[in-house]
Amino acid sequence: MMKYVFVNYNYSPNFTSPLAWFKRTEGYSGVLESLSKHHTVINIKQLNYTGNVIHNGVDNRFVDFGEGKTYFPFRIHRYVKNLHADVVFVHGLHNSLQIIQLRLTLDKRTRIIVQHHAEKPFKGIKRIVQKVADNCVDAYLFSSHALGAEWVKNGNVASGKKIHEVMEVSSLFYRDKNVSSKLNLTGDSVFLWVGRLNANKDPLNVIKAFLKFAKSNPDARLYMIYHTEELIDEIKAILEIYADNCPVILVGKVPHDDLLYWFNSARFFISGSYYEGGGTALCEAMSCGCVPIVTDIPAFRMITDNGDCGLLYEAGSEVALLDALQQTTAMDRAAKQEKSLAYFKSNLSFDAIASRIHEVSLSL
Repeated sequence: MMKYVFVNYNYSPNFTSPLAWFKRTEGYSGVLESLSKHHTVINIKQLNYTGNVIHNGVDNRFVDFGEGKTYFPFRIHRYVKNLHADVVFVHGLHNSLQIIQLRLTLDKRTRIIVQHHAEKPFKGIKRIVQKVADNCVDAYLFSSHALGAEWVKNGNVASGKKIHEVMEVSSLFYRDKNVSSKLNLTGDSVFLWVGRLNANKDPLNVIKAFLKFAKSNPDARLYMIYHTEELIDEIKAILEIYADNCPVILVGKVPHDDLLYWFNSARFFISGSYYEGGGTALCEAMSCGCVPIVTDIPAFRMITDNGDCGLLYEAGSEVALLDALQQTTAMDRAAKQEKSLAYFKSNLSFDAIASRIHEVSLSL
């Protein structure tokens, strides 16, 4: 048995209740809960609340040192040192100065693992500090080796040997054909989009390709769920000619828990992202058996087993996406669904991620 201590340097003053925080982070906290089945897991978080709460096996230490997000978190580091952890797990690669201080505070035997959360490598003076902090880190977790390789290439991380491929978050959702009846979406041509309507997610390219696909596949429907509307005017301008018979349906915002019904009702999940540090929505879709049609970017290659669970296409290419959509008409959809479910369980589930974290820890 090992003792893991998880540290987050961000301060979340809007959260005054542990239960609210557990709900907010359930896509990640499940990893800690799985890890706690065989090990001691202590999670330190700064909220507008103070106290210790055991939740699903995890010893949560909610502290409020009144420091907010500080570059010199002396009190947190003293607190961590007194816990005598085997491994201290830090969220975020942009906490360079804090990591240096943490290393100087901890016992030499304690290992430091840092989790990537979509950050890009620092440049300039901050890059120099990041290189110094690299000397204090025993391992980095990236959702894809290729994402970590960018940090090595830029010199922010000295060696690729420290890079380990571990999914960032997982899904609480599950495959259940019965729950799909709530939405009454039927047929094998239901496609789903979940994400922000911003340039990085590129919904315009997705819509343009899908509209062309729908011309020869009139039963096809793309439902779009989104919680930001940066490109909504451009999207509506494209769709306005279709009146009431549009193959693209703008759903808008839905409660996160209701995504269970949407993912179980859809046959395919589409993404147009140019960059992702992880891919929460894709992971959730696959946990319900959706077949992914996603861009060929490092994070998505890992999540889809290099496209074996679905289809990868060149980001920003309308032609490539249209070709992928056309391939779905001849696809063995049931077989692809089973591949998505099996790969999720073995590589993307909470238990799988926790097991991988422990494997990395033992290797240090």
